[in-house]
Amino acid sequence: MEVQETRVQTDRVLTIPNILSMARLVGVPLFLWLILRPVFGGPHSDGWALLVLALSGISDYLDGKLARRWNQISNLGRLLDPAADRLYILSTLAGLTWREILPLWLTAVLLARELLLLVMVGVLRRHGYPPPQVNFLGKAATFNLMYAFPLLLLSDGGSWLSSLAAIFGWAFAGWGTALYWWAGILYVVQVRRVVKADALTG
Repeated sequence: MEVQETRVQTDRVLTIPNILSMARLVGVPLFLWLILRPVFGGPHSDGWALLVLALSGISDYLDGKLARRWNQISNLGRLLDPAADRLYILSTLAGLTWREILPLWLTAVLLARELLLLVMVGVLRRHGYPPPQVNFLGKAATFNLMYAFPLLLLSDGGSWLSSLAAIFGWAFAGWGTALYWWAGILYVVQVRRVVKADALTG
């Protein structure tokens, strides 16, 4: 079910929630650089990469909560928040796949869902509709994946902590991938209904 937002949306740009979302976006290339340093002969910076991921997760929680509490929901925020989520997922997928921590098939499954959603956004735009709002299931999927990725990064080692991180990391990855596709299918159903209703009224 789509989350309905009853509060007034504005065109304001410089709000605290938007600044938090912008900061998350700035952190994407930093995270990717930190996670890929060993690939190019540099030292491991996984601890710093995990810190960036943790801060992005905290800001992701705060920007939505503050926007609702302070009535600072904006049109820009509706774009920035899911964009930051997807860019972190894509950059993490790229980094962990390049490091051979994630198998290529899992990366392909998650990227296929992103491609599906991109097609649906194109269909909506062709009919004059904005992208669909983020639903609860999509957010739950993102949270699962954002837990999975740092745990899988921690699993890149030979200690008992790495083994424990691998168990929980793959559990979160499994749930996150299933929920990610479930949310994607719901988006397809939603788009289909909109297009069908548009055809009937047109």
